[in-house]
Amino acid sequence: MIEKADAPKAGRLDELDYLKSIMILLMVSFHLVYFSELHPYTKQVVYTFHMPVLLIISGYLMNIEKPVRQFLSKIGWFFVPYTVMESGYVVMASLLPIREHIDHLTLSLFLDKLALHPLGPYWYLHTLILCGLIYYAIFSLPRLNALPRYILIALLYALCACAGILSLSMSYYFLAGIILRYSHLPFLRVVQPSWLALPAAAWLMTSEANLSPATSGGALIVYLVMAFLLAVYPLLRGCLRRCLLFIGRQTLVIFIFSPIFTILCKSLVSFLAFDPTGMLFLILSLFICISGSLVIGWLMDVLRLSPLFFGKRLGLSK
Repeated sequence: MIEKADAPKAGRLDELDYLKSIMILLMVSFHLVYFSELHPYTKQVVYTFHMPVLLIISGYLMNIEKPVRQFLSKIGWFFVPYTVMESGYVVMASLLPIREHIDHLTLSLFLDKLALHPLGPYWYLHTLILCGLIYYAIFSLPRLNALPRYILIALLYALCACAGILSLSMSYYFLAGIILRYSHLPFLRVVQPSWLALPAAAWLMTSEANLSPATSGGALIVYLVMAFLLAVYPLLRGCLRRCLLFIGRQTLVIFIFSPIFTILCKSLVSFLAFDPTGMLFLILSLFICISGSLVIGWLMDVLRLSPLFFGKRLGLSK
């Protein structure tokens, strides 16, 4: 029998912060519509692995060794920024000519997007909240071994997917993180750094059939990308390593606020259209999106708003 009190501790690993930083930078990059339209194949490749990696790490790191009230409070502090930002995104989608434009926003449609079918990038927080609650509930059941718990979680995730309120593949990547945590094996022993992972992943990426996280080929790409990036990590030194680790530790802030700046960066297109690769646009936009998100976090710390929004100070004002 597995009790929550006996659960393994998943302490902070610099390597996980590093992986998170790469994934959040890729997420922001391909939420820039102009850049993603210039590189559709690369976007398809990145979308195969970037959110699955974040969900694996989220499942691995989520701490359920808490009393019910404490855990619900922790989940609640995902719900607050989710509610605020998803509400803003839905309203904006009804006003601006974006790809996910809503022609006629009604109260019922608004509540549907907020509670069941989130619009835009904030589906990740919706998935995190729902998967986390199911995870906690199943691991609270007495007299169950590990395998029945995993099966029950998988079945509940599948039911939510059938109801259209979860992506089955994305929820199963979160479950993979849970299983990895309870395997009692170090993360870096399961996902071992390997330079050979690069050619293997590149070969898989040549087939469009593998470019989906819902396929076995896509799942293998997810693993191989992590293995390759972990092989690169020891080569990083000095300022570059410190910057990436800092970004990885502020993933939530960047995730929440970067969509504000990806929309604003559209105004740069007319000035940088002379570059057919879009790389100048990408570099400048990434700087604006990351620094802008961090500045908002810093201001929330300074104005003492971060405890009301995130449940804690972000530490960016130190």
